[in-house]
Amino acid sequence: MLFLLQKRHENLKSLDADKFFIIVNVKNRIEKHPLDPFLPKNAKLLMLGSFPPPQKRWCMQFYYPNFNNDMWRILGLVFFKDKNYFVRVSDKIFDKEKIVRFLNEAGIAIYDTVREVRRLKDNASDAFLEVVTPTDVPKMLKGLYTCSAVVTTGTLATETLCAVLGAEPPKVGGHSPFLLGNRKMLLYRMPSSSRAYPLALVAKAKTYLSMFKDLEMV
Repeated sequence: MLFLLQKRHENLKSLDADKFFIIVNVKNRIEKHPLDPFLPKNAKLLMLGSFPPPQKRWCMQFYYPNFNNDMWRILGLVFFKDKNYFVRVSDKIFDKEKIVRFLNEAGIAIYDTVREVRRLKDNASDAFLEVVTPTDVPKMLKGLYTCSAVVTTGTLATETLCAVLGAEPPKVGGHSPFLLGNRKMLLYRMPSSSRAYPLALVAKAKTYLSMFKDLEMV
């Protein structure tokens, strides 16, 4: 982060107002993941994003908390044909209790591919996240005995996970196999649920639906 400091300097005659500016480069602090992994014992799928947005953008204390992010609208369409199934419209928040109940019943685990970051700008964009410590996803998966697939929901999440796994990233909407020891698994790559991603909500939901059908979860 750059701070602009204005100071007086009586000996610096070249400046009209007897002032000069010092640019100080302050190293961004490391930000730790604020949430614990959500890992149901019956998980069939591990869903991995990148890292949560700044907390001032949260409307609930859970994953995908930005009300402008469409993940819970996508899953509402996929499983209940209702984009507002997980939305308390009048309050402009997501219904955390409803979401958690659904995830437990469906067998969907959630975390992020990064445990520690430096946020280079104070916004929700992955483009301004510097990865400090990636998540040990293989260790996490070893504790999810019924999980057969992982899905990433954005470019940074995909690139970070593939670097950890030593795998080639699949195309958006596609999947590829990978091995966790002797355990055969699938890696899916879905469109980002961010509204910055140039795809309509219904089209995103259709892509996610294809994955869930493939996994026999709908």
